[in-house]
Amino acid sequence: RRVGGGGVHRAHRLGGLRARLVEPALAEPRDQLRGADPGARLPVPSDLVTASASGLDPHISVSAALYQAQRVAQARGVTDDVVRTLIARHVEPPTFGVLGESRINVLRLNLDLDRTAAKG
Repeated sequence: RRVGGGGVHRAHRLGGLRARLVEPALAEPRDQLRGADPGARLPVPSDLVTASASGLDPHISVSAALYQAQRVAQARGVTDDVVRTLIARHVEPPTFGVLGESRINVLRLNLDLDRTAAKG
């Protein structure tokens, strides 16, 4: 007999719970992002509609940065290629090479965007 038998079934039930509770809660912020950025062709990354536990995390996912690239370029008066190039320069690898995912430090990226805009 397997210890904790039925574990797969419990995990399956959590999937249904997520669909009933979590997804509806994310629908409104996701719709707001789509409305603010109607030209975005990518799916809305989950970290743009959720917050870190402290709300102070300076990082976003690479997909979140790329999702916003066109809107940021327009707001900053630079080309989409300039923003995407700077995003690529600011990709930080997972911690110790294995923990978490690659990410972007938003403060550093914004400072680099400021320097780029100042150069004209």
